[in-house]
Amino acid sequence: MYVKLCGLRTGDDVAVAVDAGADAVGFVFSASARRVEPDAARRLVADVPDRVLTVGVFKDVGPAEVRRVAERAGVRAVQLHGDYPRAAFDEVAASGLALVRAVALTPDTDVRVGAFGEEMLLLDSPEAGSGHRWDLDALDGARPEGRWMLAGGLGVDNVAEAVGRARPWGVDVSSGIESSRGVKDHGLMRAFVAAARAA
Repeated sequence: MYVKLCGLRTGDDVAVAVDAGADAVGFVFSASARRVEPDAARRLVADVPDRVLTVGVFKDVGPAEVRRVAERAGVRAVQLHGDYPRAAFDEVAASGLALVRAVALTPDTDVRVGAFGEEMLLLDSPEAGSGHRWDLDALDGARPEGRWMLAGGLGVDNVAEAVGRARPWGVDVSSGIESSRGVKDHGLMRAFVAAARAA
């Protein structure tokens, strides 16, 4: 089970994520309580071993600015969250960064992994980062195949059940490992990785 811990903001957050065995760590560059500045993220990324993917998370940011910020921060992948057109993915991909497409599941969502040139697909709540769960029954008849992650309202207490129902390749969490909005709980971070892997 691939595990991504998102919304990290401090050196301690990163150290715990790496030590807990996370496969990927996410840094938010859009308007959010979890937002970090590119220069701060660059310092955090410097402490991440190559085996852990560093992901810059963007929403409502144009592709040229995405590329500028991602390159300044030194992340190895970019997550475009929301209603980005294929052309935006193509423009960001030209920089050589790996791509993650993050969307809410609707009747019109293309659930083919790689449909926009991305390496990974992330299916999230309609309110990204809110901690709200969404109806996993919507996956019936629309379940992706391959490298796709489940997100939205996941936590230590429900990740095993969600994995059992959705059967994703990986999981992504942010609010479910926080003591308050934007503040990571290191115990919950470790417990989430363990619970996801046990599932």
